[in-house]
Amino acid sequence: MKRLAIALLSLTSTLVHAAKKNFIIDTDLFSDVDDAGALLLAATSPDANLLAVNINYPSSYSALAASAILAHYGRADVPIGIPRPLTNATFFDGWYFALGEYASKVARHFSGGSLPWGHAEDAWDPVELYRRVLAEADDDSVTVVSIGFLDNLSALLNSPPDAHSPLPGRALIARKVSELVIMGGGYPSGRSWNFWGSDPALAAHVINTWDGSLSRVVFLGDDVGKHVLAGGPLMARGPKADPVRMAYVWYGYYEPRPAWDPLAVVYAIYGLGGLFEEGNEYGYNWVDEGDGSNRWVWDEGVRGQVFLRLAAGNETAAEEVDRLMLRGAMSVLYSSMVTLLPSTAVTQATWP
Repeated sequence: MKRLAIALLSLTSTLVHAAKKNFIIDTDLFSDVDDAGALLLAATSPDANLLAVNINYPSSYSALAASAILAHYGRADVPIGIPRPLTNATFFDGWYFALGEYASKVARHFSGGSLPWGHAEDAWDPVELYRRVLAEADDDSVTVVSIGFLDNLSALLNSPPDAHSPLPGRALIARKVSELVIMGGGYPSGRSWNFWGSDPALAAHVINTWDGSLSRVVFLGDDVGKHVLAGGPLMARGPKADPVRMAYVWYGYYEPRPAWDPLAVVYAIYGLGGLFEEGNEYGYNWVDEGDGSNRWVWDEGVRGQVFLRLAAGNETAAEEVDRLMLRGAMSVLYSSMVTLLPSTAVTQATWP
């Protein structure tokens, strides 16, 4: 028992320590399971302080599933926003007829947190949530990670002063946000679902006007995670009652899935590390407001925007994502086991 206690405390001590970076996640958790994997990483990383989650797809199940996932990982305190009007839409794979729906299942079977089953309307308005959280944060301290549509961020840019801050949206962003990480686009050119799937004009508004005067902007294109297939170890070895494990099972039927969104969160937390490299020295991204296509403009006079490439191979990147997701999922199990240990065992385990 003493050896078990020492091992568990050693592991949990490496997983639970002071958060180093403040994050807001803006996600279209609905039609792909990689958003769930990204939330797992953001909620369980010892180096991330998750301040808020904004949903940018208006299905009530998206907000309820996010709440269930956060609650499972001990982050029921994280507020959630979603645009109105809400719908009860569920995902149907009308393109390939190969993928399953998971958001409503996670929402129902793992109900919990600030938005339990039937309480999606209690979610925040996303712009008000942005403005409240940013106003309360230290200056230049927040990383915003966009892993879906950009509708909420467009509305934030246009927001007027309110009870949370006397600053309009652009000024509030400039004061509080240190980095915007956007998953989407193709580099040097392409057309991405995250830019055209909701409202390409709003995506263009955000990307074409969010310049270096607001914050640094980092883009992870569709090509970065397309062949980084993750989720296999989580499904095979993760806790059976883990909501994200079950989301991957329901969505992909035990097949690993592209890790677009988890990679964006990994970069946001850990930086380039050995996985990524910058694909440019200068220039900026430009999005067509009509069809959502994008192209990189090679302007030597513009700095502060970069797109990323994988510095490691696809398999190496997948192994790292899988390691972090499995570690996060297991941390809940280990924490529960430590709680159940006799107090004498815990006390003895702290001896030199």
